[in-house]
Amino acid sequence: MSRQHIEIRQSFNAPVETIFTILTDHESFGNVIATKIRRVVDSPEENKNGAGSVRRVFSSMLPAFEETVITFEPHSLMEYVVSKGSPIKNHIGRMEFSEENGITRLCYFIDFDPRLPFMFLGPVLKSAIEKPMRKSLEKLSKRYVP
Repeated sequence: MSRQHIEIRQSFNAPVETIFTILTDHESFGNVIATKIRRVVDSPEENKNGAGSVRRVFSSMLPAFEETVITFEPHSLMEYVVSKGSPIKNHIGRMEFSEENGITRLCYFIDFDPRLPFMFLGPVLKSAIEKPMRKSLEKLSKRYVP
């Protein structure tokens, strides 16, 4: 099985606080990517979407699965892992945020291994994750055109 890597870089003409809040709030993120996402465990931290929070993702193509936030640094970083279900394993998602002159830059990395040992499965899953994610982030970026 081959490890899959997705890297998406997107800029937004908005403050980092705005974009960070939209993309790290579980329900809001679901709206961005047109997927139902529900927080099922609140973080014990100040932000209910922070480290330790768990979200359930309801995909139209797959059974629901859960992701757990493992790192949450306001306005700079969120990392999460698939913690239950899903046809992928050894997953980590990492959203890095930075701002320069009012422009927010997002570097979004997703790494995973397919759970089943079929050679074609990794690239198929990568495409199924990457294409709609990239399109959704581009669409969100267009909301913040000067």
